[in-house]
Amino acid sequence: MLHIWGRLSSINVRKVVWAAQELGLDFQRTEAGGLFGLVKEPAYIALNPNSLVPVIQDEDFVLWESNVIVRYLCAKHSPGQMYPADLRERFDAERWMDWQQTTLNPASRPGFIQLVRTPAGQRDDAVLSESNAAVEKLMERLDSHLAHRSFMVGERFSMADIPVACEVHRWFGLPQTRTARPHVERWYQTLLARPASRGVLDQALS
Repeated sequence: MLHIWGRLSSINVRKVVWAAQELGLDFQRTEAGGLFGLVKEPAYIALNPNSLVPVIQDEDFVLWESNVIVRYLCAKHSPGQMYPADLRERFDAERWMDWQQTTLNPASRPGFIQLVRTPAGQRDDAVLSESNAAVEKLMERLDSHLAHRSFMVGERFSMADIPVACEVHRWFGLPQTRTARPHVERWYQTLLARPASRGVLDQALS
């Protein structure tokens, strides 16, 4: 059985849980990180020396880094579907997964920290404003991309939709106004309707 370590309040754990559910995998999840601790214990560090979540163990194979885990699970259980067979399509998916991790997440995370995990009286308005301005530009880019396709890499749901949608879920959940992005919103509603996204995209931020 697949074993996942990590708390669902983590965007990175949500990616992995959604992928496992989308693939119909039988898995066990152990709460770890944040208030649950565990990540500093020697047994956990032996699994992930970075002391971060998530980590998976698939039989005798241990893997960390959320987007890599999503790729691995999709390659193993959905080759040619969620893990595209066509080389260009596959690396288009890879590109958007990396964009989420290296561009969108660093822009959005400071705003999330300010609005969700920082008491109101201690928030830094300058940090929040800078984060929001950066994310709005990226959402404009994403909206333009989705104007001409149903999913991130075309007309079929793939591994690329999972991390980007988890990031958009966090952006949409922040208690603030934002510019309407009709193509992003249409795409996101399509993903919300997928049964496998339940327990992930319908969770409140924390």
